[in-house]
Amino acid sequence: MKQIVFSLFIVFSLASCFAQQTARKAHCNNPEFDQKVERLISFSVPTLSVDQLKEMDGAVIADARELEEFQISHIPGAQYVGYKDFDFANLDGVPKDAPIVLYCSVGYRSEKIGEKLQKKGYTNVYNLYGSIFEWVNQGNPVVDALDNPTDKVHTYNAKWSKWLDDGAAEKIW
Repeated sequence: MKQIVFSLFIVFSLASCFAQQTARKAHCNNPEFDQKVERLISFSVPTLSVDQLKEMDGAVIADARELEEFQISHIPGAQYVGYKDFDFANLDGVPKDAPIVLYCSVGYRSEKIGEKLQKKGYTNVYNLYGSIFEWVNQGNPVVDALDNPTDKVHTYNAKWSKWLDDGAAEKIW
């Protein structure tokens, strides 16, 4: 009996490790930033890489930063949902099974909003790994409040701005 229990423990442990490795396909190009993001988030919301997002069709892209950050720049086509002032009404009309990709600066705030969505019954929620910093670090465009291309990115504060690669964008905080 002990041998069966031990064998089951080993099988479940290996399956859990495999699931964690499989779930963590996304990464940041900068190894130090990748380690920072990995330590910040709990992977309670499935992650997507920048490339995976770019390949998705029909996903709702939701910005989980503060309005000031969103107005400086955001991923083209993203809608503001906020963080401190998050309101489910910002997603009115979005079916609970629609793919929703959340992002913030690095992925922490977007994961927290993703957890709220999951608890409310949304079933296809993702967190953009490395968020807008990784999006810009990989050379992808952002737009301002009027949907005009911009080189500015709100980096939250001076401490966090180091994770936006020098030259990738003008850092604002």
